[in-house]
Amino acid sequence: MTFPTFNEEMTLWQKGFKAVAGIDEVGRGCFAGPVVTASVIFPPFTVFSDPFFAFINDSKKVTEKRRVLLAEKIKEVALSISISESPVERINTQGIAKATQESFLQTLKIHTISPDFVLVDAFEVQGFEKTKQKPLIHGDSLSISIAAASIVAKVYRDNLMKKLSLTVPEYGFDIHKGYGTLLHRENIKKFGLSKHHRTSFSLSKYLQ
Repeated sequence: MTFPTFNEEMTLWQKGFKAVAGIDEVGRGCFAGPVVTASVIFPPFTVFSDPFFAFINDSKKVTEKRRVLLAEKIKEVALSISISESPVERINTQGIAKATQESFLQTLKIHTISPDFVLVDAFEVQGFEKTKQKPLIHGDSLSISIAAASIVAKVYRDNLMKKLSLTVPEYGFDIHKGYGTLLHRENIKKFGLSKHHRTSFSLSKYLQ
């Protein structure tokens, strides 16, 4: 397994950028719940002495237990972390693409330190200066800052879905976190759609 590095960040730090933010979202493809975006700014020229940070990677490649531990470590080291949600109501009225972009921009705006450059996974952040950002394909596998953001966002969103499951336990949100698993599709067929589902995703076909 390959792991992300600080190569992209190091190039920017050497150019004089001091607040390099990595940003990523989780939940974009889910059937239910919000899209969550997180952004992480590490201190310039960060070199981790704790070997545990060698396990930072795309959140999909990290176990749940390790994600939780890594998220806590990331919060200890980062200069600034910001998290933003785009609720299901916004997704249903604006569409997933626009809702995600709004979440990206909001996340950058609420940093305690204003980013002077942004590394983003795949998508350009609309509304943020183009010359101060770099979209990276598979960025969460290349940049530690982006990977860290994906981990923070994933842990945050998973906790949201677990809490949501307490109000509508029949859907199993605590198990599949809103993704379109077989269990989720079967529960949609059995119980119908809840107010937490993304009707803009044409989920009615799973009611049959």
